[in-house]
Amino acid sequence: MAQFQPDIMTYLFEVAHLVRVAFDKRARQFGMTRAQWVILLRLEWQPGISQKDLADLLEVEPITVARLVDRLEQRGFVERRPDPKDRRVWRLHLLPAAEPLLERIKHERDELLHLVTSGMDAAAIAEMTERLRSMKAILCANVRCSRKEEAVCAADDEAEQAAPEAAELEATASAEVA
Repeated sequence: MAQFQPDIMTYLFEVAHLVRVAFDKRARQFGMTRAQWVILLRLEWQPGISQKDLADLLEVEPITVARLVDRLEQRGFVERRPDPKDRRVWRLHLLPAAEPLLERIKHERDELLHLVTSGMDAAAIAEMTERLRSMKAILCANVRCSRKEEAVCAADDEAEQAAPEAAELEATASAEVA
C-alpha cells in the first residue's frame, strides 16, 4: 500500500483551514464571527453591495447573509438602504461605528499575516502571492460555468483592482465563508 505524501493541494487546504480557525478564534474575542468580519471588510471594499450579491460572494444562501446583517445592524455597524432602481433590493453600507472595529480587524489580520509568513523574506512572500493570484485566476476562468462563480470571481477582480489588500486577505484568510 502506497504511503500518502502531502502535496500542494493538501497544504493549500490545510493552511486555508488553519487560517479560518485562527480568524474564528480572533473574531470570537469580540463577540463576533469570521463571517461577520468578512461582511464588514467586503462592505468597506464594495460599499452599497446588495445582500444577494454579497451572498453569492460568500457562497451562502441570501437568508444567511440577511441574518448576519441583522446582527451587524443591531450593533450599529451596518445599515440597509433601498435600491433607488429596484425596491426589492437592499444595499448595504457601513456606519461610522464600524470604523474602530474595522481597524481592529485589520490589525488582527496583519498579526496573522505576520505569523503565517514568519521566516519568509519579502521576495518569497511576493512570489507566493503572485503564484496564488495566478492559481485563483486559472480557477476562476475554469469555473465560470455558473453565475454564482462568475459573481465571486468578478467581484474579487474588482476588489483586487480597487484595494490590493483584498487579494491578500483572501489569499491568507480564505475570506469566503466555508
